Amino acid sequence: MTHHDVFNGDADGICALQQLRLSEPRETALVTGVKRDIDLVQRVCAAAGDRVTVLDISFDKNRDACLRLLEQGASVRYFDHHYAGEVPVHPALEVHIETLPDKGTSLLVDDYLEGAQRPWAVVGTYGDNFDEAAARAAEPLGLAAGDLALLRELGILINYNGYGATVEDLHFPPADLFRALAPYADPLAFAREAPAFAQLRDGYRDDMARAEAAELVHPGPRHAYVILPAMPWARRVSGVYANALAQAEPERAHAMLTGRAEGGYLVSVRAPLSTRDGADALCRQFETGGGRKAAAGINHLPEAALDEFIAAFVAGF
Repeated sequence: MTHHDVFNGDADGICALQQLRLSEPRETALVTGVKRDIDLVQRVCAAAGDRVTVLDISFDKNRDACLRLLEQGASVRYFDHHYAGEVPVHPALEVHIETLPDKGTSLLVDDYLEGAQRPWAVVGTYGDNFDEAAARAAEPLGLAAGDLALLRELGILINYNGYGATVEDLHFPPADLFRALAPYADPLAFAREAPAFAQLRDGYRDDMARAEAAELVHPGPRHAYVILPAMPWARRVSGVYANALAQAEPERAHAMLTGRAEGGYLVSVRAPLSTRDGADALCRQFETGGGRKAAAGINHLPEAALDEFIAAFVAGF
């Protein structure tokens, strides 16, 4: 019997898996990729009796692949907070899916484990830009303000590492970053001791400085967007910069359009933090779009569709 862990390469996916494997240690085959790489279940080659755990990727995008695994005799355990569509009932399918606007997969796993690895749940929740939910989850830990700030920074940095068109854009392949985190039951120890933390911090600061020099287009009370060049630094920072803008202007929707080397744009959308609604509906209007209510994206927006997207973005918010 083989165990397979299939997880989003962002902070929420990695920290959700970190909690599970601290509480349920075992050798597993890891399947992951950049944050936008979400049709991951199709990569799993499972036999009868194998167990597959899926974390932080849309069931809607992986339904057919999950059904194939179930037909082959594997069991599937699924944790996620994105739009799921129709979820079948099957004796070998265990589902933990909620689509609340401020509850990510790390908090779903935290519920499942009854808070056993709460500090990592806080890290993942901060990484997914749910600051208020992360702070609430952290209250029983009684952390000093400086320690809580360090957990928030760690979440942002793990999330930052997940953005890019390919793994080559990233500082660390997500599977390697998970392996670096895996020995640490205490995320504060990782932040203070691991060389990977310092590397991510330096890269984040450099990329954010470049992004902050870009011009906000139509920065009105309800919406603003930024167009970034087709460069690796821009692909790395696009999502976390969108999160930072959302935190700074919680009444405003934001869109980050990052040029792709082959043409068109990679799009990140953040609904206003005051409502946390509408980002997924907007992005699903476009062929490669998806996500959740508060934050969503489009993997490839053709150049010819730019005006259509801007009009839909403005109308949607």
